[in-house]
Amino acid sequence: MLNRRSLLKHLSAMPLVGGLFGGSAPLTAALAAPLAPRNLVKELGIRTFINAAGTYTAMTGSLMEEDVVNTILASSKEFMMLDDVQTKVGEKIAAITHAESAVVSAGCFSAMTLGLAGVLTGMDQKKVEALPHLEGTGMKSEVIAQKAHNIGYSHALTNTGCKIIQVETIEDVEKAINDKTALLWFLNIQSDKGQITHQQWVDLGKKHNIPTMIDIAADVPPVENLWKFNDMGFDLVCVSGGKAMRGPQSAGLLMGKKKYIDAARLSMPPRGSTLGRGMKINKEEILGMYVALEKFVARDQDKDWKMLEDRAKHITDAAKSVKGVTVETFAPALGNHTPTMRVTWDTTKLAPKALQEALRNGNPSIEVVGEPMGISMTAWMLKPGEEKIVATRLKEELTKASV
Repeated sequence: MLNRRSLLKHLSAMPLVGGLFGGSAPLTAALAAPLAPRNLVKELGIRTFINAAGTYTAMTGSLMEEDVVNTILASSKEFMMLDDVQTKVGEKIAAITHAESAVVSAGCFSAMTLGLAGVLTGMDQKKVEALPHLEGTGMKSEVIAQKAHNIGYSHALTNTGCKIIQVETIEDVEKAINDKTALLWFLNIQSDKGQITHQQWVDLGKKHNIPTMIDIAADVPPVENLWKFNDMGFDLVCVSGGKAMRGPQSAGLLMGKKKYIDAARLSMPPRGSTLGRGMKINKEEILGMYVALEKFVARDQDKDWKMLEDRAKHITDAAKSVKGVTVETFAPALGNHTPTMRVTWDTTKLAPKALQEALRNGNPSIEVVGEPMGISMTAWMLKPGEEKIVATRLKEELTKASV
C-alpha cells in the first residue's frame, strides 16, 4: 500500500497533461496542502478563561511551556520501553532533587498511593498482587498522621487498605506505634496546624525505624522545597507536576529512598494485576515532566517573583481606585506561595458570588476565588498582558455596583 509520501512521488512522475486523473498537478497540490488544524475548543463550545485564581485542578492546573509541549510531540513519534523511560528520567530527577531515586507518577495523589504500596510490599510480588487486601498477608495496615493533617488527601493512603491513626502530640505518636504501623505521613500545607514539626516527625520515624512520607503537592515555590525535604530525611516526598512547574497536569513526582521507589514501581504500569495499574503515565508525560522540572529549577526565581508582583500591583491599583474597596496583598507561607490579592468591599451592595459571576460571564471570561467578604486572586497563571484586562474588568464591575 502506498503511503502519502510515496503516493506524491508516484504522482509527480506522471505527465502534467492527460494524466490518470485528467491532470495530476491539482491533485498533488491538494494532497500536499496542509489541513487546517481543528479548533476543538471552539467546535465543542468549551469555555476558555483568564485564570486569575491559581493552579486548581478543576481549572486544569497550569499551562505547559513550549519546550514541554515540543518534548511531548517529539517523543510521541517513537516507540520506547516504558520502564526504560522511567529509569533514565528518574535518575535525572533524583539528581536534581537530592533524592536516592525518583519516578514520575500520575499526579501527587498517585505518588502517595504508590509510595505507601512500596512500603507495604517491598519487592514481594505476591504482596503486590494482594493489595489492597491486607488481611493474612503479613503486611502492615496502619498509617499515623496528625489529626490536623488528616483531610481529604489522606484517601490516597487508605486506597492501599491501610487505616489512618490520628495523633496530636509526640506522646500520642509513641503510644500509637505498634507492629502494624507502616508509615508516618505528614501534610506540609497543614504543618502550621499540627503540634509536631517536620524535623520531629522525621526523627520519630528514624527512632522507630518507620518510613516517613511528606505531601508537598502545591508547595512549590519556593523551588528549594523540591530538595529540602529529601535533605531533611523524609523517606518519600510527593509533589504535583502540573502546578508551578508547568508540567503535564496529569503528572507528579515520587522521590525518596531507592528501596521504596523500586518497590513502588512494582505496583505501577506497565505491570498488571496491581493496585496502580490504572495510574498510567505515558512516555510523553514522563519526558515532558522532566523537561518542566529542569526548566523550573533553572529559572531566575527572583525575576519571576518581581514580575508577578508588578502584575499584581497593576490589578491592585485599579481595584483600590474604587471608593470603598480594600486590597490586601500577601503570599501564603506554605502552599501556592505567590503574590496573592484579597479584595474586600461592602458586600451588602455587591455579593462576592455576584462579582464572580459577572467576571465569569464577561468577555473574556475571568476566574477568581470567592470569599465570604470579597474575592481573592493571583497573577500567577496570567499570560503577559492579561493583568491589564483583569484590572479593567474588576474596576468596571466594582464601580458599576458603587461599592
